[in-house]
Amino acid sequence: MPIFMVERRFAEELEANAERIDGINRINQEEGVQWLYSFLSADRRKTYGLYEASTPEAIRRAATRAGLPADVVVEVTDRLLPDGAATPVR
Repeated sequence: MPIFMVERRFAEELEANAERIDGINRINQEEGVQWLYSFLSADRRKTYGLYEASTPEAIRRAATRAGLPADVVVEVTDRLLPDGAATPVR
């Protein structure tokens, strides 16, 4: 299944709690999206996450349903390492 990097920009600092995350995961599952992990910016107003999904549209549908932005959705295929080697993301 393809892997996508998703950039989300929030108007205010992100406040995450277990209940909210559980709801997001339920919606993702219904849309066929698997959230792998995310990085949170120092100002807590951006996240950069890796997701597994069949299409970018599935990610956008899940984001809309969850009330989350999905400002940039890019398919990624390889990881570039400091020694110059490229390895598949999955």
